[in-house]
Amino acid sequence: MRTKTIFISVLLLMAVILGACAPNVPAQTTQPAPVPATRTISVNGSAVASLTPDIAHISIGVHSENADSKEAVSANNSESQKVVDALKSLGVDPKDILTTNFSISPQDVTGPDGQKTGTNFVVDNTVYVTLRDLTKIGDLLNAAVAAGANSIYGISFDVADKTAALSDARKAAVDNAHTQAEELAQAAGVTLVGVQSISYYNSTPVPMADMKVATGIGGGSSVPIAPGQLSITVDVSIVYEIR
Repeated sequence: MRTKTIFISVLLLMAVILGACAPNVPAQTTQPAPVPATRTISVNGSAVASLTPDIAHISIGVHSENADSKEAVSANNSESQKVVDALKSLGVDPKDILTTNFSISPQDVTGPDGQKTGTNFVVDNTVYVTLRDLTKIGDLLNAAVAAGANSIYGISFDVADKTAALSDARKAAVDNAHTQAEELAQAAGVTLVGVQSISYYNSTPVPMADMKVATGIGGGSSVPIAPGQLSITVDVSIVYEIR
């Protein structure tokens, strides 16, 4: 009995040894079929919307100089307040009058020979005005100069609400791109399947009136200002899948 038990144990041991020495055969795996590359066509579309400006932005300032710094600041404060009062009297809302600069600095005064003869203190006070009634723009500029403004920078025009115009321009740009894609697909003998990607960009050039009012220029009649037209350009890039 013992001999039989030993014999069975030896067989089991040999089976384990042979199993350990057997070569490793990797399991067979199924390779996925290659995915065919997606064919695409890319087009750019554009559209332009024209709007009539209904807002003007103007920088209006008072420039003062005096050998005494306190006198320079006092004179500038007085003139600046007169300008602000004049703007308000024409219906400009106080929230649309924003001080963007106040500065005081010394400046050398020189004689004909170029030698320094003294020092003046230069004071500048500038307000940024938003005018929402363009029919008053000429009167506003006239009133500001009459009140003491002697530094008026370029006027820019804008549109308060561009939402509808931008929406229409985006749709028109997409239609323009789709028309191009259809024409190209037909010419190439392929069919548009769907949109892979789309991106857009819009630009709104702001019309500027180049204006600089110097010291001493006052007003009789209103300053003639023409706001013109504001153009919004929308560009789209669309990638279509084709087959």
